[in-house]
Amino acid sequence: MDIEFGAISLSDLQLEKSTGKLRTASERIADTLSIAMLADRLGLDVFALGEHHSHDFAVSSPAVVLAAIAASTKSIRLTSAVTVLSVLDPVRVWEDFATLDVLSAGRAEIIAGRSAFVEPFPLFGVNLNDYDAIFAEKLGLLLELRENATVNWTGAFRPPLVDAQISPRAVQESLPVWAGVGGSPESAERAGRLGLPMTLGLIGGPIAQARRTVDIYRAAGERAGHPELLRVAISTHFFAGASERAAREVFPYYKEYLRPKTPGGRGFAIDESYFTAATSPGQAVMIGSSDELIEKIVFAHEVLGIDRFFGQADWGGMPLALVEDSLTRLATEIAPAVRAAIG
Repeated sequence: MDIEFGAISLSDLQLEKSTGKLRTASERIADTLSIAMLADRLGLDVFALGEHHSHDFAVSSPAVVLAAIAASTKSIRLTSAVTVLSVLDPVRVWEDFATLDVLSAGRAEIIAGRSAFVEPFPLFGVNLNDYDAIFAEKLGLLLELRENATVNWTGAFRPPLVDAQISPRAVQESLPVWAGVGGSPESAERAGRLGLPMTLGLIGGPIAQARRTVDIYRAAGERAGHPELLRVAISTHFFAGASERAAREVFPYYKEYLRPKTPGGRGFAIDESYFTAATSPGQAVMIGSSDELIEKIVFAHEVLGIDRFFGQADWGGMPLALVEDSLTRLATEIAPAVRAAIG
């Protein structure tokens, strides 16, 4: 199978440089629709949308926005990135994404994760002390809902299901559920043991550093007896410029994206030396010229054996024209060259 290429939007809300005003959710979601429609026209394989529950992001319900995208696209696959399964009801998650699958004629996927943010837990009344146990239970239930139209189930964190009718059913014989992993060995082992494809978030550091996580994942899948089910995707910050210099011109947006928005808040301040180091050869951040990024993605394929590459395409308040130009380079220059190089 050829390596697949996709775009991710996290719908971060940033200040508009020309006006100094914060983008509104309606403006940001309108741009997201435009980006997804372009990705479909360009022939990219998948579009992914993040889920967040704070004022820093526009989208808290990916399935709703992906449904709007489904109505305006033809072939691109549509997935969450990630569905914060730890705080959600798996029955409702299934209903939402099975409905998206019906609406899109079989193009829906789910990337299920534990959340890197703490805000959803008090919002939905979930105890952080149960962080991993509740995710494991809910993931197991989601997979059971995928397989069975009528479910009997008992767990520790949710009322039991007795002859529960699970509807609608997906168009796809088995709606893809990926495990979103941030690098934890336990999460990688679980994904491999369950035979789930794994999406690994790489937001910095050397690409080769992720080899240990991928090895743990594949070893777990081998032990469980289903190595043929294993697939690896990576997701990282992305921008493809016409040249190295053009790519460096997005540094102010990257700095804005990463900086803490409140005193003591999440994020960190970076300078140009950090940016140069983070985007250098062998590093996970994919910001550079098309030629530089071709080389880095081929390297990632050689080291990690990736089956899918996600570029987080719109961040830091970048103008829509820049995002669209970058995605066009991903589809028309980078993807064909990488596929040719890996044969």
